[in-house]
Amino acid sequence: MPHEENFLASIPFFASTDPDELKELAVRVKRRVYKHGETIYHKDDAGSTMYLIVDGTVKVSVPSESGTEMILAILCKGDFFGELSLFDGKPRSATVTSVGPADVLIIYRDDFIDFLKKHPMVAVNVIATLSQRIRLTDALVEDVVFLDIPARLAKKLLELSNSYGKQKPDGSIEIDLRLTQQDIANMLGTTRESVNRQLVAFQERNYIAIDRQRITLIKPDELAKRIY
Repeated sequence: MPHEENFLASIPFFASTDPDELKELAVRVKRRVYKHGETIYHKDDAGSTMYLIVDGTVKVSVPSESGTEMILAILCKGDFFGELSLFDGKPRSATVTSVGPADVLIIYRDDFIDFLKKHPMVAVNVIATLSQRIRLTDALVEDVVFLDIPARLAKKLLELSNSYGKQKPDGSIEIDLRLTQQDIANMLGTTRESVNRQLVAFQERNYIAIDRQRITLIKPDELAKRIY
């Protein structure tokens, strides 16, 4: 499986792994492609696998009893998810859904734990990534408490542009994700109507442009001023 082996070698926490040993892991992984909108797993499902994104995008969310959701993260090529259940053996802590086609590698618990025992630095790097995600979650909670909706929206748009932005010839930055207003509301923990009003306000000030669910930042500096 040369393609799988090459991809694993490109993941930062596998970077220092011996190629022969990485090859042993590569032959054990499974590959799967999920369709747009397909649920990879639900919150509270039993978990025995971790996923590495070869191509595509997924969203990590927590559903509420009312049927809405809070989007915790959007992950893309090179990211991983599903690792918590491998470590603690507990059910899935969130729901993961593909956003467009998503090509993933699936690593099973026994194979991954055995690999970590041989390569403890991989475990350290995984923990570092998990720590970063916890910090981002803490920041999300802090934003909900201390920032108003315009500030939260401005901050989220800037974060998305840093992760998924594409520079256009005129200097503006297009967020290379198709996002509905409901998606953005679910990221911010607010309503679609509130997001709609603020997006319109940002457009009227020529801070952003929206075309076919793609948002372009025209004046990111002005958005940054709106955060604080």
